Amino acid sequence: MDLTYSVRVLTAEGQRELSGRASLDGALRLRLELPEGVLLSAEARLSIFCSDWDKIFMNGFQSWTHSPELKRWDRIHSLKRLPKLGVRYYGLDRYGDDYFVPYPDRPGRSHGESWCYFRSGERFRLLASLDERPGYTLFSYDAGTGLLTVRRDCTGVFCGGPYDVFDLYYAEGTEDEVFDGWFEAMGVRARTQEKIAGYSSWYNRYQAISEQSILDDLRGCAQVLRPGDLFQIDDGWEPFVGDWLETDSEKFPHGLKPLADEIHAQKLKAGLWLAPFVAQKGSKLLSEHPDWFYLHKGRKWYCGSNWGGFYSLDIDKPEVVDYLREVFRRVFDDWGFDLVKLDFLYAAAPFGSERESRAGRMTRALELLRELCGDKLILGCGVPLMPAFGLVDYCRIGCDVGLDWNGSWLMQQTHRERVSTKQTIDDTVFRRQLNGRAWLNDPDVFFLRTENLQLTENEKRVLATVNSLFGGVLFCSDDMSSYTPEARAFYEELLKNREATGIRVDTDRGFKISYTVDGERKTVEIPQY
Repeated sequence: MDLTYSVRVLTAEGQRELSGRASLDGALRLRLELPEGVLLSAEARLSIFCSDWDKIFMNGFQSWTHSPELKRWDRIHSLKRLPKLGVRYYGLDRYGDDYFVPYPDRPGRSHGESWCYFRSGERFRLLASLDERPGYTLFSYDAGTGLLTVRRDCTGVFCGGPYDVFDLYYAEGTEDEVFDGWFEAMGVRARTQEKIAGYSSWYNRYQAISEQSILDDLRGCAQVLRPGDLFQIDDGWEPFVGDWLETDSEKFPHGLKPLADEIHAQKLKAGLWLAPFVAQKGSKLLSEHPDWFYLHKGRKWYCGSNWGGFYSLDIDKPEVVDYLREVFRRVFDDWGFDLVKLDFLYAAAPFGSERESRAGRMTRALELLRELCGDKLILGCGVPLMPAFGLVDYCRIGCDVGLDWNGSWLMQQTHRERVSTKQTIDDTVFRRQLNGRAWLNDPDVFFLRTENLQLTENEKRVLATVNSLFGGVLFCSDDMSSYTPEARAFYEELLKNREATGIRVDTDRGFKISYTVDGERKTVEIPQY
């Protein structure tokens, strides 16, 4: 397959353009000798025919970005139809790539980062990046012309000398053939193959947790979970997001160490949620260290509206790195936690610089976390996916589940990273190839409870079954002491599903998944309303 490329550089003498053709078969490193200057654009184009019966996958920017298979004339959701004032006030464009990628917002135009594929039945045509450090690889497909445009997100980066304009991989074959080939070409392996099951406090109590509620939930989990499973304390233990060196003394008067000790006494691993690269309005960190925050055009970078608004820390500040080093020392050494769920990681790299791309900064931030956490387990979340390959042990590959199926009509108009059970099931299915290759996938939690929930029984069973088949992480967020004998029996079924064989996904005729467990062939149909 041939592609044409062009690279534009702004030099002291004016604009220079380098262009040509290259053959893409397997791995291709397009390294050019560039003149000294500032990169304006790097773009390649190739023709890929897609029929009305084929499916298109474009990977979304980060963990939460909705990334389903598309039909030829489907449309990618954008924020263009929302009032600009509302987008700016709530920071709706800050969760994904809307602030730096022009969305086409037309039928038959699709867009994604890092990898994409075109599927005809069981035949995959995969086009993927081999290295994102020089800049995110941006894909845009026009079904009307059959033209796939590949861009490197490198505008503004200084160059001069050899530069890897593109590192691409192309393969055709079965699902396993093309994805095994891609990861082999990258030299990336998952850090662990150890699946985990367990509990997260978030989706039942959200931030309304306390020492007593955690102990109550732990007693319930101890009746169902197995030795070595994980019990995770989620958001709500800290006084404010960003203030990680202390606990909320009213809710946790004895701190977190006694809770971690009690989790271990129940023969479970102890997990703790943090968002290391951000701080919310009202936090001590923000008020006492305003100079620690990332500036864009002289203003602190606003990351979104969670917790009343929150901002990015600047990882180039030595004081920030020292602070994070002390945070993780306390979490692991003083408090005794075994795993950290690190959330809202995209905030570390909203932009690049003249010496580093946006994706390069994101990769460096994740390498920093790996260094600070050592051999402790990391569950990444809210993170651009490819920069995290091989650096985190587990990773969320979908948005947060909701307490209903797909949210209200109003919520459906917001960003692609919104809360949605339906959308996270899509992501779990269509990002399944990462499981066991880049890390073990975390599809987010399932529910078996009947209270504080608007999901139907069938929707609950579908969510739980999909999570058990395609995830390396199987978490619930229920008071497990309330499980009926039927719920406990179904939970045992979910554990067996993790060893299922012959898993097949059929989206050409509805949305069905079939699999074999204990010699029995089973099918689950996913509602798409």
